[in-house]
Amino acid sequence: MNSIFKASVLTAFCLSMAACGPSQEEYDALLNSSNQLKEQLASSEQSNGELQSKLSQMSSENKKMAEKLAALGQNVEALLGQKSELASDLEATRAREAKLREEQEAQKKRMEQYRKVIKQFQELVNSGKLSIKIVDGQMVVQMASSILFETGQAKLSEEGELALADLANILATIKDRKFQVAGHTDNVPINSKKFPSNWELSTARAVNVVKFLQENGVDPKNISAAGYAEYRPSESNDTKDGQAANRRIEITLLPNLNELPDLSDLQKDIRK
Repeated sequence: MNSIFKASVLTAFCLSMAACGPSQEEYDALLNSSNQLKEQLASSEQSNGELQSKLSQMSSENKKMAEKLAALGQNVEALLGQKSELASDLEATRAREAKLREEQEAQKKRMEQYRKVIKQFQELVNSGKLSIKIVDGQMVVQMASSILFETGQAKLSEEGELALADLANILATIKDRKFQVAGHTDNVPINSKKFPSNWELSTARAVNVVKFLQENGVDPKNISAAGYAEYRPSESNDTKDGQAANRRIEITLLPNLNELPDLSDLQKDIRK
């Protein structure tokens, strides 16, 4: 803008001088200066155009950079969200691992306890007074009814009391475990005044065993009685040997509450 102004002033000055009659030398000098100023003006205008072009290019590049930064910001936000999710998953995984280690340790202790119980029973097993089996994941002590009772009777025989006394001495030492005594019969029906069916016979036998164990030191809070008649056979009743095996008393070592699965999550499924 200053160059244009200067050129205008010089042009006016030249015209003024011409009116006053300047010399040829002065006129040529002024004309030369005017031409130089015009060249400078043209050069400035060219430079200005180039600067405008560069400015436009830089504006375009700035816009692209802003778009990239915005996209990057979204990506960073997404990555932060993923990081938070991963941290939460990691914490949950560690909690599951800790719970699993606790369960494994508890299972190890239970197995050690069961091995200790088996060792205590070993002498009675060797003598043929009882046998030990694992049924549905539970340890079951089996005693043949022929050792404990007379045929069709629920009263303990002398031989039966001797065998149960040895068993009671062991069960009384297991303080943190509950036991269920279950009576079982074969499929031969009984129909007496005292026992109208095998239900009454199997239940009466189990109750008498429980009473005897209580009298010989087993905590009554830790024992219970059940009768299953002929409906849970351990062998086929098609043979005499199978029927003899089914006439039995079973003492099951029941799981403690802390060994049972946690069913608290099912509460929401129970309709009020």
